[in-house]
Amino acid sequence: MAGSRPGPVAAIERSRRLYDATAGRTSRTVLHAYSTSFGMGTRLLGARARHDIEAVYALVRLADEVVDTYRGADAAAELDALQAQTLRALGTGYSTNLVVHAFARTARRTGIGPAEIDPFFASMRADLTVRTHDRDSYEAYVYGSAEVVGVMCLRVFLAAEQAPGEPLADPAPHLIAGARALGAAFQKINFLRDLGTDTDELGRTYLPGTRPGAIDEPQVAAVLAEIEADVRTARATLPDLPPRARCAVAVTLGLYDRLLAELAATPADELLRRRVRVPLPVKLGVVARVVGAQVVHGVRASKAGAA
Repeated sequence: MAGSRPGPVAAIERSRRLYDATAGRTSRTVLHAYSTSFGMGTRLLGARARHDIEAVYALVRLADEVVDTYRGADAAAELDALQAQTLRALGTGYSTNLVVHAFARTARRTGIGPAEIDPFFASMRADLTVRTHDRDSYEAYVYGSAEVVGVMCLRVFLAAEQAPGEPLADPAPHLIAGARALGAAFQKINFLRDLGTDTDELGRTYLPGTRPGAIDEPQVAAVLAEIEADVRTARATLPDLPPRARCAVAVTLGLYDRLLAELAATPADELLRRRVRVPLPVKLGVVARVVGAQVVHGVRASKAGAA
């Protein structure tokens, strides 16, 4: 009947969609508030993948804020509670925490599970207790804090290409290796650019073999070599990513390449005193150049396929 009121089932469904959308907008706000470079890359994704990447980033940032900004006496309890909320929502698809709710919906849709979530929270927990890393703890920290996040993003990219309801397949091993390498490269770049803050404000020394508040040129060169090896591994898998994900990852790599060049040109003692940044106009130029190159590559590939 015209003008009739919606039934209770329709009203509940409408409320559910509104809650889901509000959670998604919350995650988007978190990403764009905290990361210019990552945000630029996500804008090149399709809507489905972009929303899922925003959800992943927001949960990662929320946990990071617990250990970096809050740091109260009960920070470990707060982190435990956040992990418990996340795992519970993974099962139910619902959370009263909007960021967790958005992440859980993404995780259930893309195949993200405890294999990625638990190592991530283990690394966040290490930030509360470990002040200086040796090689073993450093590698474990990078794996949990960054490599598994790269795998989460890979799962998002691949799931976005599948039809709704289609069974999810595990990513190919070489794609997982590339995703882990990409996450590791970004994390190690952040270690270098945040040397002063990590030491002076957070009391942490991530890079093995270095002392708090001290790093020399050979030590910086060794980290740069690690990063360059990770970037090569990640870049080699770009052609096998879905087209829009390939473009987004290429842009993010281009932005971090520019930052890496700035870090390599900065004296070691200066890295301890200031956070190296890439100006916004330079970032925009990098984005334009990389997107242009990806477009040209796509046109050539289409012509080659048609020949």
